[in-house]
This record gives sequence, structure tokens and C-alpha cells, in this order.
Amino acid sequence: MKRSSRPPVLDPPPSPRRRALSEEDRALWDLVAKQVKPLRKHRAPKSHAAKRSEPTATVPPVAKPSMSPRPHAPATAPRVAKPAVPPLAPLGKRERTKLSRGRSGIEARLDLHGMTQVRAHHALSNFLQRAHYEGLTFVLVITGKGRTGGESGVLRRQVPQWLSLPEFRSLVVGFEEAGIGHGGEGALYVRIRRARG
Repeated sequence: MKRSSRPPVLDPPPSPRRRALSEEDRALWDLVAKQVKPLRKHRAPKSHAAKRSEPTATVPPVAKPSMSPRPHAPATAPRVAKPAVPPLAPLGKRERTKLSRGRSGIEARLDLHGMTQVRAHHALSNFLQRAHYEGLTFVLVITGKGRTGGESGVLRRQVPQWLSLPEFRSLVVGFEEAGIGHGGEGALYVRIRRARG
């Protein structure tokens, strides 16, 4: 009896049976399927190996952690232009005449006689601020005519210079030498600027 050179033909192994899903597995699958969102249509180009007709599993997109927006660098505040210091305006001949003749009333007086420059400057500042706050119009500042080389003479020269400074121009409209009845060259009529508001 001759032996055949063909290998024996074996029957293919039995295919594994598909296991039926239990109720619990089915519920879990339904829950997962509801949470899955389809991918966007942008697909990476498929390679030749990937072109085979293999089923692709849909993977739910991973939610990106919400990031708080970057804090913006504090913008530098635009520089606000300082309001221009109001210029001084002369009282005018008519107003000066009314004051010197007593037709317009002097509402307050400040006498700087005998004060040092530091004390006089401080007193003048407080006096003008109070007059401005109270809404006064005309005040009289007495400097004294002064003696040669005396402190009073210094105040007679200094007070007009102080009234021209920006710190006082917000309080003062203008000033002029007083009439003889109010002290003449040893005193000044000062018109107070009205408070805004």
C-alpha cells in the first residue's frame, strides 16, 4: 500500500461562539453609546494599511480642562492732563472804585502785621481757603507799608508774589492795591474765585 504524499486534510476548528450579552452588559453598552459623540469630519489621511475595511471604534472626545483666561497686564491709565491754572484777572477800575468808596462791601479782613514770612504764608493760605469755601467775593489783606529793611516791608513785596502762585490762583481771581481809606499801598483788595458746584 502506497503512502500518499499529501498531508492529511484537517477540519477547520470550530468558530468560537458569540456570547449573548447579559441584561447588565446591554444596559452598560446603552449608557456608553449615549455618551459617545461622533468625531468631526476632519480625518487624518489614511495609510494603505488603514484602508482595509476594519471597523473603527468611536472614541469619545476627551474634554479639555477649562482654563481661566490669562490675566491681562494692567493697562496703564491714560494720563489725565492737569487742569490749567486759571490766570489772574485785574479787578477793573469800576470794581476798585466801588470798593474804595464803600459801595461794594469787604466781606473779610486779614492783617499780617508783625508776622514772619512762614507764619504769614500759612495764615494767608488758611484765610483764602476759608473765604473760597464760604463763597465770599471781596476780602482785604493788610500787609503794612513796611519800614526799610523790616519784615513788614518784605510782606508787602511777598504777598503779591504769593497770590500769583498756582496754589493760590485756584482761590483768587485777581488782586489790586487797596484805596487810601483801606490802607493804600499797605493793603490789597483780593477777589475770591467762586467754588464750582
